[in-house]
Amino acid sequence: QVQLVESGGGLVQAGGSLRLSCVGSGGTFSMYGMAWFRQAPGKEREFVAAISRSSGSRYYADSVKGRFTISRDNAKNTMYLQMNSLKPEDTAVYFCAARGPSYIGSYYYRESEYNYWGQGTQVTVSS
Repeated sequence: QVQLVESGGGLVQAGGSLRLSCVGSGGTFSMYGMAWFRQAPGKEREFVAAISRSSGSRYYADSVKGRFTISRDNAKNTMYLQMNSLKPEDTAVYFCAARGPSYIGSYYYRESEYNYWGQGTQVTVSS
């Protein structure tokens, strides 16, 4: 049973930066495709970014492309989301998710592809 714990959220002004972390335990971290999703108040959870097991493939939602960077360090069982040029519309609870053990898959943007989820970390961007 894989457990995921996010950290790094907080309050930041528009234009600022944050780095989220997701630490995994209970499984072989390098065997899992990983992703970040977010859920804003009153909205459905949406895909943000995904990364393959070896970091060879990375995918981003159009809304964050060029501003966010997903990465992972398998030796540390940790995935990251570097968020730059933050906007008020980035305000949400951010969740990390793991798929597998398996490759990232073609439907990396679907919640249903992921079988393990963290509890989320709040990111608030003030204008």
